[in-house]
Amino acid sequence: MPTLLQNPNGSITVSVTFELTGSLLEMESSILDAVNEVGCVGTEEALKRFDSNGMPLMRDGIKWTSRNKDSKKYQTPFGAVTIKRHVYQTAKGGKIFCPLEDSARTVYSATPKFAQQLSHKYSQGNARAVCRDLKENHNRSIAKATVQNIADWVGSIACAQEKHWEYALPVIDEPITTLVFSLDGAYLLMANEGYREAMVGNISLYDSDGKRHHTIYFGAAPEYGKTLFKKRFETEIQRLKARYPDALYLGIADGAKDNWTFLAPHVDRQLLDFYHVTEYLAKASHAVYPKKKDQVARKQWLSDSCSQLKHESQAAQIIYDELKQLAVTQLPKKRQEELESTCTYFKNNRRDRMDYASNITENLPIGSGVTEAACKTLVKQRLCGSGMRWKKQGARIVLSLRALVQTTNQWQAFWDKINQFGVQFQST
Repeated sequence: MPTLLQNPNGSITVSVTFELTGSLLEMESSILDAVNEVGCVGTEEALKRFDSNGMPLMRDGIKWTSRNKDSKKYQTPFGAVTIKRHVYQTAKGGKIFCPLEDSARTVYSATPKFAQQLSHKYSQGNARAVCRDLKENHNRSIAKATVQNIADWVGSIACAQEKHWEYALPVIDEPITTLVFSLDGAYLLMANEGYREAMVGNISLYDSDGKRHHTIYFGAAPEYGKTLFKKRFETEIQRLKARYPDALYLGIADGAKDNWTFLAPHVDRQLLDFYHVTEYLAKASHAVYPKKKDQVARKQWLSDSCSQLKHESQAAQIIYDELKQLAVTQLPKKRQEELESTCTYFKNNRRDRMDYASNITENLPIGSGVTEAACKTLVKQRLCGSGMRWKKQGARIVLSLRALVQTTNQWQAFWDKINQFGVQFQST
């Protein structure tokens, strides 16, 4: 059991004794247990310093009186600690106020650091996996329901403050000349609704050499009309435009009409994701060279067409004209359909969204690989596991947490906001 010594200057000294027997792994485990014991003693003392002295308080012009001290268990990174602290009520009774929890910025039943750790881990894996990680790697046992409750609490704050809390961008040494707005969707299985599309958006900051310096990620749970997602995206767009009013605003997405309906009012230039275009060309190549023996020629045509798109400003029109001249009736039905869809794709986009040569010349990106990767890392890795089914609020919480974690600087900036304002915003 650790020994606590209160020093005259207000600091504390905690001493602990432990055995060094067995293998090194066993010794390390004993040391970790001892460190956790010390941590619990230290955190208990730290929590007490945020308690009131029991005198009446005025809040919003109303007098609150202590009803003496109640015991409560708090979860810390080192273990659970139970302390007695003052709780207050008004003369009318009703809601209880705890000055310690307000001042210390506890979250649900957790200290801020432990709530931060749990919600970060929960953004990467489910509550059961978090419990296993804590037990195996930190010698820290905790109930699955506690992990879920704390992580949900933090996630609810994140969701509630998406429109209100603005996070500072990292310091960027180079001038930002281009903002790229991109969006895409990924399907996940919803409880009682089947597969629905979650949305992912990002804004990337590029310099004049085409180097990406920062990307802001955000996601939205499946919703009809994508209203919340679009509002969030527009909020971020306006914030970044205010920061970089002289930058070029470039929208990159696939061919979905709804993407361009949303992006068009916000961008100076539109561009189809190059990878999606190559997928269409790959299908069309079977119409250009339909025979099995033409495999080498087919691959060469595809390579030449992609290169042509990258380096010739009128390439999209030239390829479209070439495909339109093919004898469609001589092809199998599947190849006819693929050729027709490719022709339609080029017809609808060749003039305004397929000038890859100019973008390459200007050191601008031509693909939405950042967004494609975000669909995988933000949505699929966490929400599309075997047997997973989600309710809207649960999916929204996880996506908010993962977006904060994936965006450089934002996770710590989010906790700085909690430390500044507290957790009074606890629901969406």
